[in-house]
Amino acid sequence: MTNEELIEHVKLAINPHFQNWILFENGTYIIIEDATGLDEINEQGIKKMKEFGPVQAGTPAGDFETITLNATKGWVVSGHGYGMYTYVHPSELADESPENYVVGLLGRSKRDLDGGEPVVVCLCVQGNITKY
Repeated sequence: MTNEELIEHVKLAINPHFQNWILFENGTYIIIEDATGLDEINEQGIKKMKEFGPVQAGTPAGDFETITLNATKGWVVSGHGYGMYTYVHPSELADESPENYVVGLLGRSKRDLDGGEPVVVCLCVQGNITKY
């Protein structure tokens, strides 16, 4: 999936009420509620990603919940870290009707990749997207 496709799916996955967010290359995004500019959203997003992104078995960082999306194909996986979600597209899975735990484990592993080496794909400030 291209970054453009990822951005489009994530835009559709996010409640339009939330206008400020940051998206990382493996599909993890974070809603940022207390920021107004690009630099502030970038700084807060990377800080939260480094703190809550890496997965550690046996801790809250290993927990997840899977949410099936209605506005686009796929799922988001939530877990440790308020406002942090990871998008999973159906093409990333071999099974056309995967169990929730399979989607969740993939989403959690993608979040771990983003947490270990956060690479920003785009920032959204007040609904305006800046791509990197």
